[in-house]
Amino acid sequence: MGTVGDTARWESALRAAPEILRADLGSPQRDPLPRHRYLSWLPHAHLVLFSLLMGMWEMTQYENAMDPAPGSIALFVIAQTAAPVLALTRPAAATWLSAAALLLTSTFAAPFFGAPWPWSGAAVALHTLVLLLLALRVRPLAAATALGITLLTGVGALLPHTVPHPPILAVGAAFFTTATVVGGSLRAARVSRTRLVEQEELTAEERARRALLEERGRIARELHDVVAHHMSVISIQAQVAPHLVENPSPELRENLAGIRQNAVDALTELRRVLGVLRGDGDRGDTTAGVRHAPQPTLDRLGELLGNVRAAGLDVTAETHGEPRPLSPGAELSAYRIVQEALSNVMRHAPGARAGVETRYHRDGLTVRITNTAPDGPAAAALAPAAPRASGEPGHGLLGMRERAAMLGGELAAGPTPDGGWEVTAVLPAPLSTKDASRS
Repeated sequence: MGTVGDTARWESALRAAPEILRADLGSPQRDPLPRHRYLSWLPHAHLVLFSLLMGMWEMTQYENAMDPAPGSIALFVIAQTAAPVLALTRPAAATWLSAAALLLTSTFAAPFFGAPWPWSGAAVALHTLVLLLLALRVRPLAAATALGITLLTGVGALLPHTVPHPPILAVGAAFFTTATVVGGSLRAARVSRTRLVEQEELTAEERARRALLEERGRIARELHDVVAHHMSVISIQAQVAPHLVENPSPELRENLAGIRQNAVDALTELRRVLGVLRGDGDRGDTTAGVRHAPQPTLDRLGELLGNVRAAGLDVTAETHGEPRPLSPGAELSAYRIVQEALSNVMRHAPGARAGVETRYHRDGLTVRITNTAPDGPAAAALAPAAPRASGEPGHGLLGMRERAAMLGGELAAGPTPDGGWEVTAVLPAPLSTKDASRS
């Protein structure tokens, strides 16, 4: 099985090779070398200066040997010098230019020397730089192909001659191979880092999305309890109502029976759709007591504060305005926001003091939770989360924002000038007609 798989992979790689070479070595598109994180454009300037110095050195070598060098040689040297500069933006084109300059220079220079002359020392340095810049930007197959073409230009310059090969061929081959291997290794490391960063970003996004779904599921479970309670009350009231009226008409009995049946059907559908969220595998439903316990309201806020005080948090509470019953959703959301905010204080601000302020007004309820700066070091924020009074998990600001948005409210959170933290939630809960008339 392993042999068959290896063969298939090799066949796939061979089929993809022409497209890779066409895309990496035959594409005229620009591929600028980005500036250095710390040195900015300084390496680019050094590369241009190095190319000019090598070009002057190469031209001086040919001038001294040929006295004077023909114009064609000067043209080839200029092309060789310009190749590394071109490689800063178009490495594939620069590689072809440099390889052509190598081949043409050796072809035209050999008759003057009367011996094979594949490369000069300066040309080796310039082409080494071109191959390095190419290997940094293209796939290994393309870089290896460019290396092979370069070596063939040197070997081709030696074929017509029978004299021993000059050492510059071996030296150049060593430099070219080293540049290709080093450039390919650096590119592989950069690609690996880039993929790792992308994977971390995807993982963070997936974690946030999963946390959002879990929090919405928990909210749905809690609202399931609230809505199921009201639907049950409607069903019972519709069943009892005929007995509270003397000689109820058949139409009344029929309508009340229809109301009861509709309530029962709606309750059945609700349990069928949302009941799966209360499965045994859910993290928030670890015990039967948690599954069937009534959802908390602001009446249990004192119990919550007592639990967090017992856990070591110094917390005070203030209530402004006339407390009044709110909708079950508003009561539950306000309680959970306070619970989550206090849990975050215990988790991220060890030794801090907290305050909970609830303010009732005509349009709803404002809940404000604050804490002072932590006494412990910043590393304490990495400590395990403090246990919740309810034993249920949450997702911090994400869950609090979801609860406020569900009711059409707003939530703001941020640091305070004294180094602490503040969470303020405004939950709409307008006065009912009966409450408005009382006020």
